[in-house]
Amino acid sequence: MYSTLLTELKNGTLVVTINRPDKLNALNKDVIAELGTVLDEIYNNPEIKSALLTGSGEKAFVAGADITEFISLDAASGAALAAKGQANVFNKIENSPKPIVAAVNGFALGGGCELAMSCHFRTAGENAKFGQPEVNLGLIPGYGGTQRMTQLVGKGKAMELMMTADMIGAEEAKGLGLVNHVFPLAELLQKTLDILQKIHTKAPVAISKIIACVNDAAQSRPGGFENEIMRFGECFITEDMKEGTTAFLEKRKAIFKGK
Repeated sequence: MYSTLLTELKNGTLVVTINRPDKLNALNKDVIAELGTVLDEIYNNPEIKSALLTGSGEKAFVAGADITEFISLDAASGAALAAKGQANVFNKIENSPKPIVAAVNGFALGGGCELAMSCHFRTAGENAKFGQPEVNLGLIPGYGGTQRMTQLVGKGKAMELMMTADMIGAEEAKGLGLVNHVFPLAELLQKTLDILQKIHTKAPVAISKIIACVNDAAQSRPGGFENEIMRFGECFITEDMKEGTTAFLEKRKAIFKGK
């Protein structure tokens, strides 16, 4: 179905593997277009409860953008490229009502780091490397990197990483809050799938509202507290809430339907 992606549904999690190993899985127009298409599937297919993004091979998650596509761009076409990618992929990942997690299995540089940061959270193999090296090309991040890096690691460290173009390893990334867990590479996918399986046992409607509320806070959107109150109230008219509270009182495991 896809020329640059591999997809496999595993117990409700759609594993999406960016598959350009000869180019270290670099993002080009085809990858961006196909990620947009697969995100539509994630949003709309009820069999998909969550998604996991990773890269093929053991060297790279995504080692940046395909620079050969940049040579002919001017100010307007460069801005249009960034706007289209943000709208069709990066923002769509961040705002997905279903959990989307990055399992970073090597280099996550430039657009690859931005792709990982747009996910709801990140796990990493011990070999993972993160960085925003755009200044080496006379550029800045264009897929939300300046914003999400600052949200995740704080202003000072974000400034340093983006101005020096330094790479950091998995353990440092974990210490900064850029990744949640570091696993041996051989265990990365399964350990990440295990986390998603645990999330699958929770109420899907509530999970979607958690995502929306936390995004409000991360982006300093006005009305975050009010939106939380509204969404909290909305939970009370769901079948999931009735099932969850009934199961709690009956001392049994809840079976949620996402309604």
